[in-house]
Amino acid sequence: MNTTESEKKYNKWIVILSIGIPLVVAGLFGVNLRRLGFNVEPLTFLPPIYATVNGITALVLIFAFVAIKNKNRKLHERLMKFAIMLSIAFLAMYVAYHMTSDSTKFGGQGAIKYVYYFILITHIILSIIIIPFVLITYVRAITNNIERHKKIAKITFPLWLYVAITGVIVYMMISPYYA
Repeated sequence: MNTTESEKKYNKWIVILSIGIPLVVAGLFGVNLRRLGFNVEPLTFLPPIYATVNGITALVLIFAFVAIKNKNRKLHERLMKFAIMLSIAFLAMYVAYHMTSDSTKFGGQGAIKYVYYFILITHIILSIIIIPFVLITYVRAITNNIERHKKIAKITFPLWLYVAITGVIVYMMISPYYA
């Protein structure tokens, strides 16, 4: 079986996860356990933690990029797996926070409000778009289709880095308005 054929067995999972994750997150985002009558404490301590996880993800992505540029494939692989784990941890904390806490409204006025919403909207859109890119890039690496991996990684890396960095920026901009 050649590498392109070995990639095909993962395509169903890439499609399922690329569609399923955003749908599940959107669905859970609208579920507030406290408003449904569950006696749960709001997880208000999570935003600075998951913002930090985003920052660490950005650093890990940069270190992984440097590692592969220095031809340290093993370190690159480990760092990329770590970046994926960090992103999963971020997502779990983000959903948990929003399922137990009321959403915070941005209180800034004037031009900063438009800057905030531009960053937030691009962050959200790209965080959805990045899912299949990360999965395809990862599959091409584990199936040893390195040339195709490199091609898509040139797109995946800056998108993922943008999502990670803007996650921190969004948190920093909205954190003064947390109750």
